[in-house]
Amino acid sequence: MKEAYLEAISLIERLHRRFLDVVKSELDRLGVDDINNVQSLILFNIGDEDLTVGELTNRGYYLGTNVTYNLKKLVEYGYVEQERSARDRRSVRIHLSEKGKDLCNKMGEIYQTHAQALTEAKFTPEQLAQINDGLKSLERFWSHVLNYGSAGSGQSNRAA
Repeated sequence: MKEAYLEAISLIERLHRRFLDVVKSELDRLGVDDINNVQSLILFNIGDEDLTVGELTNRGYYLGTNVTYNLKKLVEYGYVEQERSARDRRSVRIHLSEKGKDLCNKMGEIYQTHAQALTEAKFTPEQLAQINDGLKSLERFWSHVLNYGSAGSGQSNRAA
């Protein structure tokens, strides 16, 4: 079990890096050179919503300092607009500019193309659902470890 667990951890890390490489390649193909792959993922996660930085951090599991830096760059390059909340002047709300919406839409089209290519490569929705279920179970297990401080409680990851 330990070997399979370590392999899963390694695969998750490699897949994340590979996905960032794919996103970078797609940005290069689109001629986007003013933001990076992580920043484009932040744009995609903002989408059509109006959020606070805290909401974005919680949604995307980004580190707060990274979000702040990346949002500063996205504002600087005109992809994101920010406004002080009318209700709480300490709070800043963010949303995509037209430039940000355009890139977000292009990224959505790219993901649709990838999904179609997966189908053509004989991946089924059921296979992806099974992978997703396994990853969600692992996430629940790790959350349990974080919340209760021990993996050796004898409980299954389904109960977490």
